[in-house]
Amino acid sequence: MVSLTSAEKALKTVYLGVVANQLNTGVNPFMAKIEQTTSDVWGKQIVKMVPYGLNGGVGAGTETGTLPMAAGNNYERFTLDLKNLYGRIEISDKAMRASLSNEGAFVNLLNAEMEGLLKASKFNLGRMLFGDGSGSLTTLPAATPSSATAITVDDVRNLTEGMVVDVVGGTSKTVLSGMGGLRILAVDRTNKSITVDKAISGTITKGDILTVQGSVNNEITGLGAIFSATGTLYGLDKSTHKWLVPKTYTKNTLSLEAIQEAIDDIDITTGGKVDMILCSYDARRHYIDLCSTLRMNVDYMELDGGYKTITYSGIPVVADRFAPAGTMYLLNSSDFKLHQLCDWRWIEGNEGKVLHQNADTATYNATLVKYADLICDRPIGQAMIKGITG
Repeated sequence: MVSLTSAEKALKTVYLGVVANQLNTGVNPFMAKIEQTTSDVWGKQIVKMVPYGLNGGVGAGTETGTLPMAAGNNYERFTLDLKNLYGRIEISDKAMRASLSNEGAFVNLLNAEMEGLLKASKFNLGRMLFGDGSGSLTTLPAATPSSATAITVDDVRNLTEGMVVDVVGGTSKTVLSGMGGLRILAVDRTNKSITVDKAISGTITKGDILTVQGSVNNEITGLGAIFSATGTLYGLDKSTHKWLVPKTYTKNTLSLEAIQEAIDDIDITTGGKVDMILCSYDARRHYIDLCSTLRMNVDYMELDGGYKTITYSGIPVVADRFAPAGTMYLLNSSDFKLHQLCDWRWIEGNEGKVLHQNADTATYNATLVKYADLICDRPIGQAMIKGITG
């Protein structure tokens, strides 16, 4: 007969390893290639000394002349707070007791909860990779009347049914009164609007944003922050540290020359080698259409994790649902590190328990956590082509 103790043991010994592996390698092919490390983590922060440019202690001279002056590597200190990534499951006491006498039913109960957690976590981690850390899912284009349950949005790419979201002021970056904890019941992907589970008490204005509940300014530092032309990155001002700004090209029409130009510029500037091209689905279609027009074969490659993808000159071209429309990122995965305090773990309470009763309810919850953030050591070694429409 299974018991609450059996559930605890299963969550720790059976499910944790499987879920951690899936979240580390199954989000998308690029995340699977990024090294995960506990190095450079100090307390609640990542503090990392990163070299840039070249060592200056070289030169040519005469046989008896003065030797070159020593001039070591240039270093800057990257500083970043570890982000707190959470995932929760909840099981009612009634459902648990109903399945205690049937091991198969109990396993099915846990499987269903863990599959739901895994699906939601992979969705959000994949989305965060393309974000800027602000947590913004989409901006809101216009005022919404008080008491409305339908909210018009600028982009539905990051939204799906079941998400719990907050409406956040575009300027204040705080949750607007009466607009927190809204659960999305439906997404109208044609007319770009969502329906939430309760009427909002207030007015939404142009420029406000939607975030996942409690996530404003708390998400990992993704490609949106790295490819921003202005602002700060890892505590440094981009306006005075030009090597923190990747090269961005605007090309309405995709061409092989445009792709190769970006790859060549990275090689010329840094010696870096692009090993993955991440793009939106429409950008991938334009690339396939280009190959067809030029009567080129479309080559395929199988990546670690079972991903199958097309290639450009031996470089995998991977489409991702969260990539901005008309965008192609040319990346060197070895420049990226996911610095973490530890791998995915259950939050444990008294006596090492991971299932905790919710106060005043007949339900139990378990919380998965990881403290981590993403750092690109060499932003100038990456590139982006945007504005692709054909």
